Amino acid sequence: MNPQDLKYTAEHEWVKEVSDGAVRVGITDFAQESLGDIVYVHLPEVGVDVEAGAPMGELESTKSVSDLFAPVDGTVTARNEQLESAPELCNSDAYGEGWIVEIRLSDDSQLEGLLSASDYEATIASS
Repeated sequence: MNPQDLKYTAEHEWVKEVSDGAVRVGITDFAQESLGDIVYVHLPEVGVDVEAGAPMGELESTKSVSDLFAPVDGTVTARNEQLESAPELCNSDAYGEGWIVEIRLSDDSQLEGLLSASDYEATIASS
């Protein structure tokens, strides 16, 4: 169900290493399904410092508005500009074209504290 090569958060985000010290972040299939049709994504600006667990943006769906939480500490180095005109990519391709931001980690060891795919699946199964 969830790609095995990614890390996850309890807030239903996935994290993928894209280069040494940088990660790509998106929402999980579980999150996009729970939210319903996503109609707007508020992204943080490039250059903004984010703190793990703190809000860094918002996802607006036909059901609600939800905070997007930073999974790690670092600096936003890229944002998925496609989401401005096509927020539904978060629904249709959550693990691909629906990625949200890239973050340069302030400390690479933060990845060790994230959930594996099986740990994440156990988390959503118990909720």
